[in-house]
Amino acid sequence: MKLSVLDQAPVTAGNQSAGAIIKAVELALLADELGYHRMWLAEHHNTTTFASSAPEIIIAYLSSLTKNLRLGTGGTMMMHYSPLKMAEVFKTLSALNPGKIDFGVGRAPGGDMKAIYALSEGARPELRYLYKKLETTLELIKDALPSDSLYQETIASPSQIVLPEAWLLGSSGDSAREAARMGVGYSFAQFFMGSLSKEILDLYKSRFQPSDFMEKPEINVAYLATVAESLEEAEYEAAPADIQRLMMAKGEKPVILTPEAAKSLPLTELDRMKIQENRKIHLVGTPAVVADKLLQEGTTYGFDEAMIVSITHSQEKRLNTYRLLAKEMI
Repeated sequence: MKLSVLDQAPVTAGNQSAGAIIKAVELALLADELGYHRMWLAEHHNTTTFASSAPEIIIAYLSSLTKNLRLGTGGTMMMHYSPLKMAEVFKTLSALNPGKIDFGVGRAPGGDMKAIYALSEGARPELRYLYKKLETTLELIKDALPSDSLYQETIASPSQIVLPEAWLLGSSGDSAREAARMGVGYSFAQFFMGSLSKEILDLYKSRFQPSDFMEKPEINVAYLATVAESLEEAEYEAAPADIQRLMMAKGEKPVILTPEAAKSLPLTELDRMKIQENRKIHLVGTPAVVADKLLQEGTTYGFDEAMIVSITHSQEKRLNTYRLLAKEMI
């Protein structure tokens, strides 16, 4: 199984968001050294919890520092941008780094309603035709004449580039069906909803139509993971991510606490039950246990690439999750 990285540039309690970007660079350098397949940066807006608001800029910087690691967005939140601009950005990235760039897109806003309206300068956001927007963007990237008349007299420069890999993020059969129809990769956000099903992945594979971007169906599944030498240490380091998820579910402002602070918080029995339920999306344990879980799920659901997002308070502990998994699986 291929291992990859998804990073949201988490901002932990007591630290600054600018530092989270530097930590993303540290993670990329380590992932490249360890043999991870790709690294994607997420897009978040109007939050103090995650610092990755402009992932395409981060990957442009990382591309000059890494050797073998594919770099991309997981994903570009396409509701905020025109097809022409998205095509221009990723064609430029690919021209500078041929064969190394992934154009990953999602339909979610990556932020709240205030962020949505701020990014659209107060205009009513158009949410109904996002798949059509992706189609137009892909046509512009591959130098084809778009079917949308608005873009038929524009050129997305630079032209004749090595095409980036194109991926659609999702957590539903609808996005799987559209990814298959357009001939792009399908990335399932298991860490977000926890609703992975074999039916969804089989639907994507059975309906896949080869394209200029991908000859055969490609799937990756993103998991939240906390890995340590012992189960006790893994549980201890996992507590901040557990509490952050719990706070989000309650509509509270999420904070990535220290393990000590997270463990000392008073929890109700319902809170503990919810944390336990979240273990289907948060893999916690030793390298062997987590690796076995990933391999089992890959066999059960039919995928061969796992993307790992790790959110611990300590950067060193976060990096260690990736080190330990690489030692066990790469």
